[in-house]
Amino acid sequence: MRLTLLASACLLLVTLGYGIKCWLSPFGPCRKCDGAGQLIKFDRKGRPKRGKVCRRCHGHGIRIRVGRHLYNRAARIHRAGTR
Repeated sequence: MRLTLLASACLLLVTLGYGIKCWLSPFGPCRKCDGAGQLIKFDRKGRPKRGKVCRRCHGHGIRIRVGRHLYNRAARIHRAGTR
């Protein structure tokens, strides 16, 4: 009983923390280019060279977080249903 209560409290705390993070900072760095906006290539000597623009973030270097995306989708569905 006590372990279940502790686990549910911990899960609630993590969920609320992620929700607050999505509210304060809805965008995070792109996972493919690490926020650089482009994929860095290396030449044969090992020196970094500018690559192509990242296809996932289109060169912006940011992506919308999953929690914020779900919130936006739910808000859009709610607005469409209450009009």
